[in-house]
Amino acid sequence: MPIGPAIDDLHFSDEPAVDDVPGPRSTDLLERQREVDSNAVAYPRRIPIALDEARGATVRDADGNTFLDFFAGIGVLNVGHSNPYVLDGVKDQLDAVTHTIDFPTEARIDLIDKLREIAPGGLRGSSNVVFGGPSGSDAIEGSIKLAKQHTGRHGLLAFEGAYHGTTAGALSLTAAKKYKTDYSPLLADAVHVPYPDATTGTDGDGEDVSCSRALDAVKRKFEDPYGGHESPAGIWVEPIQGEGGINVPPAEFLGGLRDIADDNDALLIVDEIQTGLGRTGEWFASDHFDVTPDAITMAKALGGSGLPIGAMLYHEDFDTWGAGGHVGTFRGNAPAMVGGIRAIEYIQEHDLLSHATNLGEFIRGRFAELAETTPEIAAVRGKGLFIGVEFVDDDGSPADELVKAVQTNCYENGVLVWSAGRHGNVLRLIPPLVLTRRQAEVGTEIICEAIEECTRG
Repeated sequence: MPIGPAIDDLHFSDEPAVDDVPGPRSTDLLERQREVDSNAVAYPRRIPIALDEARGATVRDADGNTFLDFFAGIGVLNVGHSNPYVLDGVKDQLDAVTHTIDFPTEARIDLIDKLREIAPGGLRGSSNVVFGGPSGSDAIEGSIKLAKQHTGRHGLLAFEGAYHGTTAGALSLTAAKKYKTDYSPLLADAVHVPYPDATTGTDGDGEDVSCSRALDAVKRKFEDPYGGHESPAGIWVEPIQGEGGINVPPAEFLGGLRDIADDNDALLIVDEIQTGLGRTGEWFASDHFDVTPDAITMAKALGGSGLPIGAMLYHEDFDTWGAGGHVGTFRGNAPAMVGGIRAIEYIQEHDLLSHATNLGEFIRGRFAELAETTPEIAAVRGKGLFIGVEFVDDDGSPADELVKAVQTNCYENGVLVWSAGRHGNVLRLIPPLVLTRRQAEVGTEIICEAIEECTRG
């Protein structure tokens, strides 16, 4: 069947259409949710919207307001909401078989083949895939088991600013203290070292100072006999940090980690849960750095249409598990696997990697232009449609309240955005890869106007 429709035909419109929000029906649903849903619910506290339907890069609330979606369910909907090509395949699979554990199906084998085809560097064609559960946290848990099983060690090394999930093992790797409060102790010998800071600058030899410091800290955790911990079984790293503020490391950082892992018989595990499947203009963000990881974790966009699925792709040399070495009841979600296949095919057919690269350059360029007259903008970062705009106050301190104000202003004018950063002072933009040029222009201008209004009154 043809791989369509074109990206221009996926959406409700190219522009938002919003009255006073939240409207009465949304308000009613929000109130009902507060009465019966968990107190752990977070997102409606910041953006009071009740969703009704969605297409492409647009969503409609219960009152008929139409928004441009620059959030995509935290980077889940790379090929857009309700993509017909993806949904047609998913619906057919639902009619056939849904829950397959790990019995072979065409959907399972075809998705593995697709992932092997697009895998980074030396993993391409030389890798295996394991499905453990429906989330990114599940994929991270599998990677911890892989590293421990291969090395016989139990130490874990991750980075300050990292987010890897909230199950016990994944939470041990996550750096944010707010997620760990009341849940310690977690896994033993999980350590965090600095992630490079692009604002530090270079030394007299032209080397990035923060990168050198970060790599030295990693090396000491492995090789310093007084390093304080067992040498780690692996290094877990986001090739571009997401929750940490859309931090893009220097070009040599991942290569340096690769060398340290090789020198110390440890696994280099790259977390592509948010950056994978085309988000940064490459299939995986590690492709930007010409480094082959030992394993990559993925979820989010892997289900194509928002169906939950987590997976780990790893070099076949590490496939020494026996039967049942890593399990999970929902490791055979066939409709989600079809969703992943069709999403990859749609990205290939419509050259969305180049599209994401070009749109990302345009959007970042517009914010860089605004930064020339807006001192509150400290930095504009990212690759592809993975974009962060950092804000500071007059004294240089993190301007998290300003970001909240910009977010609210954008919502009231029809654009959904979110925040990131250690202090919540980074505006995070992760729209679907099917965002049109016109939507990018309109949405970016609305965001820029919000910034101007919130910084200048």
